[in-house]
Amino acid sequence: MLIPTDTILEERVVRELQEGIPIEKEPFRVLAERLGSDEKRFLTIVAHLKETGLIRNISPIYDTRMLGYDSALVAFRVRPERLEDVAAHVSLHQGVSHNYERQHVFNLWFTLAVPSSGNGMLEGEVERLAQKDGVEEFVVLRTKKMFKIGVRLDPSQDARAKERVERKRHSFMPLTEEEKNVVRITQMDMEPAQRPFLVYAERLEMKEDALIEKLREFHERGVLRRVAAIFRHRRVGFVANGMSVWKVPSQRVEEVGGFVASFKGVSHCYERSIDGNGWDYNLFAMIHGKKTEDVRGVVEEIKKETGIDDCQILYTKREFKKERIRYFI
Repeated sequence: MLIPTDTILEERVVRELQEGIPIEKEPFRVLAERLGSDEKRFLTIVAHLKETGLIRNISPIYDTRMLGYDSALVAFRVRPERLEDVAAHVSLHQGVSHNYERQHVFNLWFTLAVPSSGNGMLEGEVERLAQKDGVEEFVVLRTKKMFKIGVRLDPSQDARAKERVERKRHSFMPLTEEEKNVVRITQMDMEPAQRPFLVYAERLEMKEDALIEKLREFHERGVLRRVAAIFRHRRVGFVANGMSVWKVPSQRVEEVGGFVASFKGVSHCYERSIDGNGWDYNLFAMIHGKKTEDVRGVVEEIKKETGIDDCQILYTKREFKKERIRYFI
């Protein structure tokens, strides 16, 4: 089989790393052979993508809920002159993974996850953060239904292209202390090595086969979504992104949510709770495009096909924090 040119091969490597790294002893060899290349060349490209900062990190991607964590999307309305101070204060919280300034009266948006205790711990943490001078109002928006989660951005694809989305909800089963330790170690950035799971296994003082079996079990249980690379969107060419929020009648949420999730430019799509403070947008979708017109194009097509017109696009103005939550530390 002919080996593709470097540019074409790099684009295909980017796609494969986002789709998922197989839980095998030599996963990069499997991916390389799939592309008609060889493992050494594949690993060289991966190392280059990491060194140049295109890849943010490679690791197992765990499901927050299935790990026993409580999470929500939170929005603060902050006085503009206090925004940077409040954002810095929020970003210090180890349970905050994403923190952005967005174009809206609620101008600071962040995700917060804390170990689930069933006693309102998350709300308490939000209220504590909201005591910072400059925060005038806040809303806590919990996930009611997930239609799509996972960033798979293809530089050669139009944001309006469609894809089939699989959804399966798993029942929560508490992790043992040994399983928590597996998560604790494997959530660290994966080395582009011939046998990357062996590197994790040695740190855990486990047999490589035993770790691979455990990770496969995690995947079956829904604890592990996939093992994949997370790319910096702008470096891949997707410089425009906006969080679209929609008012959808409750009886149509399933239909509309499934349709919105089918767009390749949509990375996340959820039904969320509404808030008593007047926030009544219940469907959220993150849309990525190479330009602002791509984001608007997806929104207009959704409006046309669903007849839902009540929508806002909250464009990202600044990124204050974007990193994985470190679980069980």
